[in-house]
Amino acid sequence: MSKQPERIFVKGNEAIARGALAARCKCFFGYPITPQNDIPEFMSSEIIKAGGDFVQAESEVAAANMLLGAGAAGVRAMTSSSSPGMSLKQEAISYMAGSEIPAVIVNMNRGGPGLGDIGPAQGDYYQSTRGGGHGDYRHFTFGPGTVQEAYDLTIRAFDIAFQHRTPVLILGDAILGQMKEPITPWAPENVDDEAGRDWCISGRTGGREKRLIKSLFLLEGELAGQNKHLQAKYDGWTGLAECEQFECEDADLVICAYGSIGRIAKSAVRAFRKQGKKVGLFRPVTLYPFPSAELLKLAEQGKRFLTIEHNLGQMLDDVRLAIRTVADSDFYAIYPGNLPTPDELEEPILNSLEGK
Repeated sequence: MSKQPERIFVKGNEAIARGALAARCKCFFGYPITPQNDIPEFMSSEIIKAGGDFVQAESEVAAANMLLGAGAAGVRAMTSSSSPGMSLKQEAISYMAGSEIPAVIVNMNRGGPGLGDIGPAQGDYYQSTRGGGHGDYRHFTFGPGTVQEAYDLTIRAFDIAFQHRTPVLILGDAILGQMKEPITPWAPENVDDEAGRDWCISGRTGGREKRLIKSLFLLEGELAGQNKHLQAKYDGWTGLAECEQFECEDADLVICAYGSIGRIAKSAVRAFRKQGKKVGLFRPVTLYPFPSAELLKLAEQGKRFLTIEHNLGQMLDDVRLAIRTVADSDFYAIYPGNLPTPDELEEPILNSLEGK
């Protein structure tokens, strides 16, 4: 008999940390903030055992700039934080995007604005998909909805970061980070440890030309050229967009939701299906690039839409932009500070289904 893959029971936070190690992350720079503290706690011992380095920085600002330095040297590195901490990291993330430095960044979204609370929320969607810092830039953004997905997408985040020379963000929340589920760990077969050697700052020239990694462009037309180059790169990510479609084929109403709200909405969809009501779920897995083409296909079939978010309406903009030529979307807000349940979604879904 063949040996079955190992199954382990872990929190979402730990799954991300384990995924980073499987992807051969060599440096982790962190600073404590709830609800992501399990990640630096796990990394503080396990990355050392794997031959890497762990630094608890003196601040979120410092951690992000350490990440910039490691990425510029071609090192697979990661940081993690939660909403207020992410705000402090934005300057360095803008520099990384402008300099085309690869990095993996985890945000376990908590309630806001301000210090808010330590519970789940999705109020960082704009920040995560519109750049977040200053200037015209984007970064690749994943929105995992299960603990297994959190593990899998972390591995992929490192590959995308180096393939496209970009920061990659993993956007979760307190539900995903703190809940436990069984996962099947795996490791990529071909990790290119030499990725970035043709552009990184190695400290030794070996006779090659000197290298300069920068985000400052002062010559006439130079910054415009860099922005044009970056935008072309972002446009090229369209084909990498991913989504989950659940019971959408014959659905009259399609619920659009991501992350933990997506899985709660899936429970509501199952309940409605048992009642014979044709409801489906469209869950983006990549939040940027947003899977607009797949959503538009559903709209062209005459389906109606309801967007549900744990915020006051942010992904709603991307949904409406995707289907604007043929349809619109209703919206239901779960206010940050409240913990949603599938039962809470019953009334707004029924109202949209009946056209109220």
